[in-house]
Amino acid sequence: MNKIHAFAAAAATLRAMPVEERYGTVIAVRGSLIEVAGLSGAAQIGSRIRIAAARTTIDAEVTGLDNGVAHCLPFSEPQGLSCGARAVLAAGQLTIRPSDAWLGRMVDGLGRPIDGGGALPSGMLARPIRATPPAAASRARVGAKIDTGVAALDVFAPLCDGQRLGLFAGSGVGKSVLLSMLARWADCDVAVIGMIGERGREVQEFVEDDLGKAGLARSVVVVATSDEPALMRRQAAWTTLAIAEHFRDQGLKVLCLMDSVTRFAMAQREIGLASGEPPATKGYPPTVFAELPRLLERAGPGLPGQGSITGLFTVLVDGDDHNEPVADAVRGILDGHVVITRRIAERGRYPAIDVLKSISRTLPACHGEDENAIRLAARRILSTYGDMEEMVRLGAYKAGSNEEVDEAIRLAPQIEALLKQGKRERTNPADIFAALAALLQSQPAEVAA
Repeated sequence: MNKIHAFAAAAATLRAMPVEERYGTVIAVRGSLIEVAGLSGAAQIGSRIRIAAARTTIDAEVTGLDNGVAHCLPFSEPQGLSCGARAVLAAGQLTIRPSDAWLGRMVDGLGRPIDGGGALPSGMLARPIRATPPAAASRARVGAKIDTGVAALDVFAPLCDGQRLGLFAGSGVGKSVLLSMLARWADCDVAVIGMIGERGREVQEFVEDDLGKAGLARSVVVVATSDEPALMRRQAAWTTLAIAEHFRDQGLKVLCLMDSVTRFAMAQREIGLASGEPPATKGYPPTVFAELPRLLERAGPGLPGQGSITGLFTVLVDGDDHNEPVADAVRGILDGHVVITRRIAERGRYPAIDVLKSISRTLPACHGEDENAIRLAARRILSTYGDMEEMVRLGAYKAGSNEEVDEAIRLAPQIEALLKQGKRERTNPADIFAALAALLQSQPAEVAA
């Protein structure tokens, strides 16, 4: 019995001893890239490194390995770092412990509170920030249609439970306001909002003015502003999906809003180029186009019995070119795309959604037969008017020359008026379909009256 007690005491002593600590030395700092020697055989891609700098400690991540030298990028500015600094290898990959108490809070890319609301309670499960999506052969199918409260979407590009939709727009055409409308009104249990590479001054404006108290109460907001290191901006996108997965696994309907995927791609471009990757299309290295599907595929339906992540991802198109590399890649991954154009915004119609260029890949199944008939008839009228719009404005079209064009000239402005709404105006899809049906059935004399 004494021997058993002695062995138990020895085992307890061993468990209390610190684990083996592996460390290396900083041998070079090239811009944001930190080179560390001495971790050969221990450091892996994605490993965390803690470097002792002057009067502070810098956290970094291994992004490349080259002949025994680990290439690391920091989560903060490497001020005070010098060659010879001790670099300690941390155990394991980055994880977070989200809980339901995170609702109504703002966190950074590592899941740390930034809203001054005190410490965040930790959940029971340590969840990896970078996770794999559910197996394609096992996950559930896309569910029923979601009421978003935005007329142009509910009619022409409907969103379904577990669908992933892209919002493609240039700068300053109202995509952030559209996101706030969706965060407030979309039929979901929880909203997880990732503000990736945002302007610092816009964060509080979005949370307080656009999202509001009611929207924030059911949301978690992840923020990485444009002045933060590329690694932190990339982490914020992964953390947004990790928090969404936490709520999905509880069987909840999660709305994941990310603004924007383009800035995630730009952050990955900085990381790839700093690690020595060759630039490809428009300077984007190959890893950008490998990371995009790994990020976006995490949204969608969960396994049977789980909830779903309905994803809305904004794409900031470069120079209003909707065929630039990131936009083209994202469009091929997602389940539909909504195009927001400057031309419509300049006319004063918001949300400035171009319904003729937008598509939802859940159509036509998510609409009923009557709804699809109304949608197609309205699209035909808008398309006809779009083809003849310049001629009408120039006075080159003579009324009565073509019945379809005459009908389009009469009805298109009224359809456009139905799609116009303020950021505080919520629409009912049934009312919009009824109004469209009445409009399509009206006769010229009735409209004139």
